[in-house]
Amino acid sequence: MTIQIGDHIPHAVLNVLKDGVQAVSTDDVFKNKNVMLFAVPGAFTPTCSAKHLPGYIQHLEEFKKRGVDVACMAVNDAFVMNAWAKSQNVPEDGITMLADGNGSFTKALGLEMDGSGYGLGQRCQRFALYAENGVVKSIFVEKPGAFEVSSAEAMLKAASETKAAA
Repeated sequence: MTIQIGDHIPHAVLNVLKDGVQAVSTDDVFKNKNVMLFAVPGAFTPTCSAKHLPGYIQHLEEFKKRGVDVACMAVNDAFVMNAWAKSQNVPEDGITMLADGNGSFTKALGLEMDGSGYGLGQRCQRFALYAENGVVKSIFVEKPGAFEVSSAEAMLKAASETKAAA
């Protein structure tokens, strides 16, 4: 079942590359924090590299001003995520690049997809979610092949609308 608004982020262990591969739990990422997590089907893929990640880099300061940490996740290993971050000039203290190498967190979220037809194997769907202290406040999952609702611009707008309604 796909994670919904009001659900707690499931426990999982992800990886980052900092002084070697480091395991980080979802508690480390989400507990007592406001986090915008966006996920891509794969690092270095066209839409992910040309639009999705660059949008979050461009708007990173706006998220920080709102007290929101930004994290990017893909079903790739930590070395690939690190190389992609370097190639995209991700600020070192800006976006946390999370590797879900085995797709276990993606499966726990119910957001896996089969990219075998494209030679990608099991991946995550393109999505973005906003969580406060590990509780999902908003989530937007893209239709296959689309890039409309999970962009940085769309998530900033959604966050503004959520605050205005509160």
